[in-house]
Amino acid sequence: MLLPAMPYPGVHLVELPGGSRTITGVATAITAFVGSADRGPVDEPVLVQSWSEFERTFGGIRRHRGLGYAVRDFFRNGGGNALVVRLAGGARPALVRADTLVLAAYGPGAWGNDLTVEITHPDPADAQDVAAGQGVEPGDLFHLTIREVRAGTERAVERFLNVTTTDGPRQVGLVLEGSRLMRAGTPLPADRPAPGTYEVEAADQGADSGTLTADDYLPGPDDAGSGIYALQAADLFNLLCLPPPTPAGSLPPRVWADALAFCVERDAVLLVDPPADRTVDTVADWASAALPQGVQNRNAALYFPRLRQPDPARGGTVAEFAACGAVAGVMARTDATRGVWKAPAGIDASLAASGLAVPLTDGENGRLNPLGVNCLRSFRDVGTVVWGARTMRGADALADEYRYLPVRRLALFLKASLYRGTQWVVFEPNDAPLWGQIRMSVGAFMQDLFRQGAFQGGSPRDAYFVKCDAETTTQYDIDRGMVNILVGFAPVKPAEFVIIGLQQKTSDAAA
Repeated sequence: MLLPAMPYPGVHLVELPGGSRTITGVATAITAFVGSADRGPVDEPVLVQSWSEFERTFGGIRRHRGLGYAVRDFFRNGGGNALVVRLAGGARPALVRADTLVLAAYGPGAWGNDLTVEITHPDPADAQDVAAGQGVEPGDLFHLTIREVRAGTERAVERFLNVTTTDGPRQVGLVLEGSRLMRAGTPLPADRPAPGTYEVEAADQGADSGTLTADDYLPGPDDAGSGIYALQAADLFNLLCLPPPTPAGSLPPRVWADALAFCVERDAVLLVDPPADRTVDTVADWASAALPQGVQNRNAALYFPRLRQPDPARGGTVAEFAACGAVAGVMARTDATRGVWKAPAGIDASLAASGLAVPLTDGENGRLNPLGVNCLRSFRDVGTVVWGARTMRGADALADEYRYLPVRRLALFLKASLYRGTQWVVFEPNDAPLWGQIRMSVGAFMQDLFRQGAFQGGSPRDAYFVKCDAETTTQYDIDRGMVNILVGFAPVKPAEFVIIGLQQKTSDAAA
């Protein structure tokens, strides 16, 4: 410990750093949704924290798009943070030609055809001070008003005062970066546009996308940051939902394998929805064909059957919907109340649904559960619930150590939390004092989880261990600039089968 030189004799107080660095657990239920919407940014993960926010940004529910229903189910069942990626699928944005200034709707789609733009010029005398503050001429300034009017109702309005097409702090292209409605085309004209009200002309109308194809989800090398891979720009997501392009449809089959590989790369879990026409007899075979068989299936969980719910886009008629959004909401709710180590299943894992597409019996559940298929069940007085918590490596025949979904999700949580919480170690002197700090920091984090019930065992010694010393980091490792940390934990596995034994007690035994 180095102390500063004392300038004079006497008592001096010195603040010294503590020996432990706090590790904070990462979020566990940030759910990514990828699909088609009426409006909003394209190929960009947008954080949405409520259903009303999704409606404002992406347009809400549309009966020919599966994304809105899945996001709605997520929030209805307890979800809190969603990352939404909109796929355009060949949609075209609307354009408004305001004299010499071209403005494009923020995101493609026919919704942009309802936009109008109004240009006005400020009084030159009133614009003198404003123009001087911007370093432009008063004749360069104009006011811009954008309205979205649908069926005679003004749905949104944005006003931008004292903007300009010339270089400056209020250049219209920069100002419109904060707009939810439009963006400025390039290049910008040299002169300000003439006053007037401008609408979308017939030749510049926007168009919606068609039904998404596999190529929309899995773009080629030239579009590496689009499709599901737009989520590479996201710092963290834990669950991935790929709702079918249409509510009654199914995801293109070849998307599942690539989506699972991407989830393995990002330490996330893929929630798999089988096609609508799968039955008790065919769903397991479909899963075996749709996804590659191997340890990567630890990062996937399949739920069957689909949910039956009223469809607000069809006057409340009951229809069938993929379950991924609702199940993700249950996981988020369970994580918040019990922790990521608690299985998101059981009578507390209720689903907001009016029924199931295929009501399952105990016998059918017993056939699917050993194959790694998580069943959704309906019980009297309980309602519709999640009744399975296995990964797609959960088949009894595989005997995989990550058979159970809460165990796998806990491992991914620890991996992400420890990775982020030990960044301070990089470039520190690689010797015994550093190893002691690491053990103290990681051990405190694991002890806190143990107290919350994340691990089994009656004592910390039985529940987890943290090892970082001369045995894990040899001189050879030190010479290569490496420090090795070994962390082990004993997960709490769910009680899938509760056995109650009944034995008749005879009078002789009582005597």
